[in-house]
Amino acid sequence: MWAYESVFYQFYPLGMTGAPFENDGVLEHRILKVNDWIDHLKKLGINAIYFSPLFESDTHGYNTRDYRKLDTRLGTNEDFKEVCINLHKEGIKIILDGVFNHVGRGFFAFQDVLKNRENSMYRDWFHISFEGNSNYNDGLWYEGWEGNFDLVKLNLRNEDVINYLLESVKLWIDEFDIDGLRLDVAYMVDRDFLRRLRSACDSWKSNFFLAGEMIHGQYKDIMNESMCHSVTNYECYKGLYSAFNSDNLFEIIHTVMRQFGPEDWTLYKDCHLLSFVDNHDVSRIASILNKEEHLKLIYTLMFGMPGIPVVYYGSEWGVKGDKKDGDPGLRPAIDKPEWNELSSHIAALAKAEKEEKALQYGSFKSLLLNNKQCIFERRVDDDRIMVAINADGEDFIAHFDAQAGRAHDLITGETVDFGGGLEIPAYTSMILKPY
Repeated sequence: MWAYESVFYQFYPLGMTGAPFENDGVLEHRILKVNDWIDHLKKLGINAIYFSPLFESDTHGYNTRDYRKLDTRLGTNEDFKEVCINLHKEGIKIILDGVFNHVGRGFFAFQDVLKNRENSMYRDWFHISFEGNSNYNDGLWYEGWEGNFDLVKLNLRNEDVINYLLESVKLWIDEFDIDGLRLDVAYMVDRDFLRRLRSACDSWKSNFFLAGEMIHGQYKDIMNESMCHSVTNYECYKGLYSAFNSDNLFEIIHTVMRQFGPEDWTLYKDCHLLSFVDNHDVSRIASILNKEEHLKLIYTLMFGMPGIPVVYYGSEWGVKGDKKDGDPGLRPAIDKPEWNELSSHIAALAKAEKEEKALQYGSFKSLLLNNKQCIFERRVDDDRIMVAINADGEDFIAHFDAQAGRAHDLITGETVDFGGGLEIPAYTSMILKPY
């Protein structure tokens, strides 16, 4: 699967392009701005893009009005086709957000229910009671996602709903040649629907990638041969920033060991979860970490551990945003990309990730672990990589069995000698290929 050998980049198009929060119905060709980012993406080493929702919606994209039309605030379907063609020319795969659990109140079928009530041909597309009422005083009750009545839950047991959604996905494949889907709130989506979706997508396009959003729970409930290829690794997301902020690398390394370690009881050995340090739903990592010096280190750990790394737009040069200030602050308009030392560091990590089989498919083994230092090994067959991190403000000399005399640091390009121990300067990380 191509995704297991990729570095993903997440765009939130409505935010990045500066679209108004409320859908004003005014056509603007904002999605074409993505074309101006392609050189930046190539320099960064990105070979797959995950687009947060970009089809017609009421506001933020997750309240869909029309699954078959680009949001008017972003442009036309033809605009997005142009973007997809340009990305594919550069070898960049395209993943779209599949929001199948719920729709917006502006969705055509729900509007028909509000108008025609019991006589609507779409009444069974949703979970509705005409005996109750909603927060909008509709004179009927319907199930919303987690009690949010602006997100109308779809009835994924209804054959007409299933066919409508599957036909929409096929249209995205046929018209835009997309390469996969990220399934919103996949932990809540009907399991039989997920099986139908996987089977259909497999028949429409080979190596079509399905990734599910899992915030909690057992990942293999939906990550298996008949549903998703991958899920979001929220368990390690929390462990990553918490470990650095508490000077306790045991937290994240033990979490990774629990997921991917060499023991037979590990949960996700040989699985490929989506790894990230931030996204459109959580505070930017530059706003969470207590020490700016840890920014490069947390990306090294995220790229170095098992998983498919995902970089959120702007975070590669340290854009900040705090969840407590509201979601729009996490999804800012950015006129053009920037580049700094952090960007160069991530580019080096991305290059290593795409070139080294040990980072893509390797096992995980902890070699050294202290509160502020860790060294772990990734190995597949004869390919071997070691990741070393010193989160302390003091230099550190690591004594461990390196099983090699020297190594090449894939971040700096320098040669490292293990004689007398591995010297790791303060606030430094290394991706070491022994020779």
